[in-house]
Amino acid sequence: MNTRSAGGRRRLPLSLRRRAVPWDRQRPTWREARPAVIAEALKRAQARPSGNWYVVGASRDLRAERPLARTVAGQEVVLWRAAGGRPVAGPGICPHLGAPLRDSPVRCGTLVCHWHGLALDGGPFAGWEPFPVHDDGVLLWIRLDAVGGEPPLDAPVVPVRPDRALAAVYTGVGTCEPEDVVANRLDPWHGAWFHPYSFVDLTVAGAPDGSEGSADTFTVDVSFKVAGRLVVPVRAEFTAPEPRTVVMRITEGEGAGSVVESHATPLGTDDRGRPRTAVVEAVVAGSDRPGFALARGAAPLLRPLVRAAAGRLWRDDLAYAERRWSLRSTGRFPG
Repeated sequence: MNTRSAGGRRRLPLSLRRRAVPWDRQRPTWREARPAVIAEALKRAQARPSGNWYVVGASRDLRAERPLARTVAGQEVVLWRAAGGRPVAGPGICPHLGAPLRDSPVRCGTLVCHWHGLALDGGPFAGWEPFPVHDDGVLLWIRLDAVGGEPPLDAPVVPVRPDRALAAVYTGVGTCEPEDVVANRLDPWHGAWFHPYSFVDLTVAGAPDGSEGSADTFTVDVSFKVAGRLVVPVRAEFTAPEPRTVVMRITEGEGAGSVVESHATPLGTDDRGRPRTAVVEAVVAGSDRPGFALARGAAPLLRPLVRAAAGRLWRDDLAYAERRWSLRSTGRFPG
């Protein structure tokens, strides 16, 4: 199968594996996946500043005609677009008599409470105080200083993304805490074992050792499965720029510069007192191939496929995170 052009550039981003290694014959990774390495990487991530910013969802989910409601750390919040499309956010409880503002309509950029008509244009009014909000073009963030308790930052820590990219956002919810989600993403060794339908030939080429001046990065060589023996081999780096975010960035191979951002947002507790956490994952893909412009043009058709692929992975990874929390909360977690 010839996939290279005369100049040596691969015409198609695919490789044909020489042989398929059965799942149970692949090289074990449990010795390399040392709990202490993962725990120390998690500890360093938790020590980084977030500025009290939390991801609440996809930017495209905030429409002009209706608000977007979320619960963050047990606090009801509401977001909408004011006149000109500017996002605004604040408490989701009407200060008058407690109406749920998530059910109220937006009229010409003003949120109008459907109980008694209190009109909010995004500024302080009648006891309602706005929260800082940031729209980075892919995700929406709000700053909750009372929840985060850190020195505030003017803007969230947003990873560098490729230009002219195709972006899709998946959201899932699990019974765990944000640290369990982050710990899952800081364990790249589980990929080919736990997700054999997506990843093969995975090798962790570098892991942080915690020494002063060393890179706090997991470097992974892996192939994404396409069909049969067809794969897309890449090198990727995993980093945690802030306590609730892990970024996978492709550094070599097809789509170099593309990122997958996994953000963990605490929601509060369920009726049994167990913590609930939302995973908001942004896949921001770019490519220098001429044909990638067609992919961007077909974004409305491709986004559901990207979200479905992310959802399949996170059904497994949330089970991982939930198991971790269950063991931690009962004192049975190893180590």
